[in-house]
Amino acid sequence: MSTDSAGGLSEKPLLVVISSQAASLWNFRGPLIRRWVELGWRVVALAPDYDDTARARVAAHGAQPLDYSLGRAGIQPVRDLLDLVRLVILLRRLRPTCSFAYFIKPVIYGGLAARLAGVSRRYAMVEGAGYVFSDPPGKAALGRRMLRWVVVLLYRIGLAGVRKVMFLNREDATMFLGLNLVSAEQVECVGAIGVDLDRFFPASPVVKPLVFILAARLLVEKGVRVYVEAARMVKALHPETRFILLGSPDQNPGSVSHAELIQWSSEGVIEWQEHVDDVRPWIAQASVFVLPTWYREGVPRTIQEAMAMGRPVITTDMPGCKDAVIDGQTGFIVPPRDAKALANSMLRFVAEPALVLEMGCAARRFAEQAFDVNAANSRILRAMA
Repeated sequence: MSTDSAGGLSEKPLLVVISSQAASLWNFRGPLIRRWVELGWRVVALAPDYDDTARARVAAHGAQPLDYSLGRAGIQPVRDLLDLVRLVILLRRLRPTCSFAYFIKPVIYGGLAARLAGVSRRYAMVEGAGYVFSDPPGKAALGRRMLRWVVVLLYRIGLAGVRKVMFLNREDATMFLGLNLVSAEQVECVGAIGVDLDRFFPASPVVKPLVFILAARLLVEKGVRVYVEAARMVKALHPETRFILLGSPDQNPGSVSHAELIQWSSEGVIEWQEHVDDVRPWIAQASVFVLPTWYREGVPRTIQEAMAMGRPVITTDMPGCKDAVIDGQTGFIVPPRDAKALANSMLRFVAEPALVLEMGCAARRFAEQAFDVNAANSRILRAMA
C-alpha cells in the first residue's frame, strides 16, 4: 500500500514518474501513463515547471501532477545537492512502489533519490546520450571533456541498482556498457517511444513550391545554423523554395540567439515560428522534414511525427537519427555539420518533386511498422515486468 496525498492509505500501488519537463509528461508519456493507470497503478508525475495547462493535461491522462525542484540546465553543485535532498524527502513521504525517470538529470538525481528513499523498483530511460557525448572524446573541447567526466561519474551513481535502463537505440546502450555505467543485465533496448498513428495521419504533401521544415529545440547542436546555411544555398538557385524553422530559443547555453532568428527572418532565408503545442498543421504544410543534428538523439520524436504524416526526412548519420530513416527510401542521411551535403539532398527533392510523395508513402509505411506508440509502450511494460 502507498500513502495518498491526504495522508491516508491507497490500495493501489504507487508509481512515480520523474521528469524535467512537464510538457513531456502529456506529450511524450501520456499514452504510457494511461496504460499504467489501466493496469491498476496510481501514478504521480513529478516535474519542476508545471503551469495550469500542463497540470490539466497530465491529470486528464490519469496521473497526479506534483511539483518538485530541479535545475534543468547544467551542473550546479549546491542547487543540485539541495534538490536531491528535497526529492529524497518527497519520495520518502510518498513511499512509491516503483519509480520511472527519464531525461538526464531526472535519471541521475531521480535514480539516486529513489535509492536513498528506499524505492526498491527503479527504472530509467535514456532518451539519447545528449550533447555531452556528441563529440568523440579526442575532438571535444577541454570544457566538454571535463563535463563528460563529471556526467559519467554522476550516471554511474544514479544508475547503480536500477532494475532496467531502457535505451532507444543500440549505440547508446553499447556506449553506456563500454563506460561501465550499466551492466548487461540492466540494459533493455526498447526502440522508438512511438507516436499515436491515428493522431499523426498522412496529409497530402505540398510540392509547389517545395517547403522544408525544421522543428526542434533551437540549439546549435541540432544543426539550426547548418539548416540556415543550406537554405541560403538552395534559395540562391531556387528562390521560390520555402524554409520553415519552428521552435523557440532555449535556456541551454548552446541555443541560437533571438537576434539571429530575427536576422535570418528579415533576410528572407527562413520563416521563423516560435514553439507551438501542436506541430501537425506545420508538418501538413511542408514537403520535407529536416533534422541536421549532431546531438546524440534517442530516436527523434519529430522524425517519427513527420514520417507518420507521410513526409520524407533528411537527417544526419548520428545514433538514433540513422535508425529512424532508410537512406534513399524514406529520405536521405547526410554527414553532420555538412551544409553542402544537406543542400544537395534538398536540391534532389527540388529537381524530382515526385520523390516527396514516393518517399513520403514509404515513410508512413515504416512509421506503421516501427513507430506505433501502443507497440512501444508494450515493450516498455515488458521491460518493467
